[in-house]
Amino acid sequence: MVLRLDEIVARFGGELVGAGDTLISRIGTLENSGSGDLAFLANPKYRHQLSTTRAAAVIMAPPAVEGLAATILTPQPYLYYARVAQWLNPLPMPAPGIHSAAVVEGDVAASASVGPGVWVGSGAVIGERVVIGANCSIGAGVTIGVETRLAANVVVYANCRLGARNLVHSGAVIGADGFGFARETDGAWVKIPQVGRVLIGDDVEIGAGTTIDRGALGDTVIANGVKLDNQIQVGHNVQIGAHTAMAGCVGIAGSAVIGARCTVGGGAVILGHLQIADDVDVAAGTLVTKSIRSAGSYSGAVPFLEHGDWLKNFSRLRHLDAMADRIRALEQRLAALEKKS
Repeated sequence: MVLRLDEIVARFGGELVGAGDTLISRIGTLENSGSGDLAFLANPKYRHQLSTTRAAAVIMAPPAVEGLAATILTPQPYLYYARVAQWLNPLPMPAPGIHSAAVVEGDVAASASVGPGVWVGSGAVIGERVVIGANCSIGAGVTIGVETRLAANVVVYANCRLGARNLVHSGAVIGADGFGFARETDGAWVKIPQVGRVLIGDDVEIGAGTTIDRGALGDTVIANGVKLDNQIQVGHNVQIGAHTAMAGCVGIAGSAVIGARCTVGGGAVILGHLQIADDVDVAAGTLVTKSIRSAGSYSGAVPFLEHGDWLKNFSRLRHLDAMADRIRALEQRLAALEKKS
């Protein structure tokens, strides 16, 4: 696809500085762009590259910089770049139809595309323009909404529901049993049947190798617009609010409730049965051991210790500010006594 700069501005807004008939065929970095490339400046630490870039045009925040061939000025250059990149790189739409090597027992819309080796179970409903990649397994009673895409080797267990325009990457497993067991007096484990579902809203992206467990009794719920990176574990009966985003290797234990518009950094762990408010940002590697009731940014980790020692040390850590105040007061009293002597 080749676009003119003035076409891009007409679609997404912004202020055009320079020739509107400049042709754009790719998005590139400031450092490596060349003819036909549209670069962007979102991080100020790369501003020095403006003087050497060979890009045909640059997306950046005002004000304009002299010496650039052309510029699109916008207060949110990274968001603008994302929208242009989507326009220049539309996902290919496979031809509709069911591959001869697929086994389909459910209802598949005529406009959907079902790849080789796919199994669609009895009672499943596959919506319009859905794409199901090779070797996916779609269990009985599953519903998949319009324009949702499943890459190869995705597994969706029975009775789960996916909304519209979702993107699920390879190796994701939706609806496997949650980790539910009761312990016998002799130490053996008795499995608790996991009879809930996974309910996923619209415009959700699920990364490669991510697993979302079905509910034990109620449902695991992923709201509209949620973005999950690769290799995330979502336990049974977890609820994730709209437009929350999580980086790779996050672990969420069962029945945690996470609010809307949250961000969770890579490798963070949220323990079970906790509640996280809306608009909370959890830093990478943070261990969340208690509910977060107020919006804001949270971070921290505690070294591994024997549990009793950990509890004692953590209890002291919670009082560090008060201890520091007491030490200052004691130092002031000591200083005053030394002066008198």
